[in-house]
Amino acid sequence: MTGSYTAKKGRPFYYIVLNYVDDTGKQKRPWIKTDIPVKGDNKNRVKARLKEVLAEYETQKIDLGKDVLFTVFLKEWLENLRPSIEAVTYDTYRLIVYNQIIPFFEAKKLKLRDVTSLHIQKYVKHKLETIPPRKQKAPSPNTIRKHLWNLSKCFDSAIKQNLIVFNPIKGIDMPKKVKYMGAKYYNEKQIDELLTAVKGDVLEGIIWIAVFYGLRRSEVLGLKWEAIDFINKTFDIKHTVVRVDKVLHKKDSTKNKSSYRSLPMTDTIIQMFKMLKAKQAQYKLLQPRDYIDEGYVFAKEDGSLINPNYVTKRFKGILTKNNLEIIRLHDLRHSTASYLLYLGFSMKEIQIWLGHGDIGTTMNLYTHVDMEAKRNMADSLNEKFSSFG
Repeated sequence: MTGSYTAKKGRPFYYIVLNYVDDTGKQKRPWIKTDIPVKGDNKNRVKARLKEVLAEYETQKIDLGKDVLFTVFLKEWLENLRPSIEAVTYDTYRLIVYNQIIPFFEAKKLKLRDVTSLHIQKYVKHKLETIPPRKQKAPSPNTIRKHLWNLSKCFDSAIKQNLIVFNPIKGIDMPKKVKYMGAKYYNEKQIDELLTAVKGDVLEGIIWIAVFYGLRRSEVLGLKWEAIDFINKTFDIKHTVVRVDKVLHKKDSTKNKSSYRSLPMTDTIIQMFKMLKAKQAQYKLLQPRDYIDEGYVFAKEDGSLINPNYVTKRFKGILTKNNLEIIRLHDLRHSTASYLLYLGFSMKEIQIWLGHGDIGTTMNLYTHVDMEAKRNMADSLNEKFSSFG
């Protein structure tokens, strides 16, 4: 069970809002009126009251004993986890739990204590073999492993509460992790063609930055003016914009610690940023009351944030219109990495530039795209050892 406090518009007292799943699996959010005034410095008082109410309701709440349904416990586990994780992480877990796991198990009405490794193994088999509805992708073995990670954490929680004695995930054959080999990349000529194709388009600046620095979509769209230092000619990657399902998450954090990095700006990049800033200033003058200034470098004409899905769809449309090879927006990151590798930069240097957590990630992702560099090495060796027989 979780809870929070809030104030209703026009009401003089604070309210406590509880959040839990009852024994039928339904989400409950009761509002409890307090006698603590909204006016004045009463935050500590209402926080203390919240703790008291949570403690009181915990004793009256549903009994998660040995007869609880597995899906009910799963929902309760997710809600209890919510305060300790980021909102974007919670939304990601919720998609897996509610869209994938619960639809499979709910009809079976299994009790928590009755879930076995065989049930989990059947879930894996079902996910690997079932053909998804039209326009939906079948989950890969790697994606199913994420489902199992969530389930394993749920069962671990049940063990800590002495509700079960064994984690059934530990008794299954995990789907074999698949190394992603489908990444495409542009060579130097194709990159030039792309930059020519986007000239004057609303995505021009986004594509330039993505190509030049190999940034993730979340990092490009999360770039704010406050992160740009025109004096020292650097900018920081420290804020990201992530879309999960239909929800946009604006985070003052990056994918990992290594993703937080400072990058140098060339004169070309500085000129591009200054042009964007001047254009935004014009938009502000034209609509002083309606302009939404959130401080983002790449924004719509009204200043509001650009939807990540819009960027992805428009990017594909540009490639199609200009008869360019269809690649994903994220493949521009692979293109940057492969070109840097071709230019002779080490894997360690590329790792730092891209913001990978460890060099193993860089090696696994990009060693398969350096064939041009290998051919150059082969040609050099051929000049030395050119006669045979």
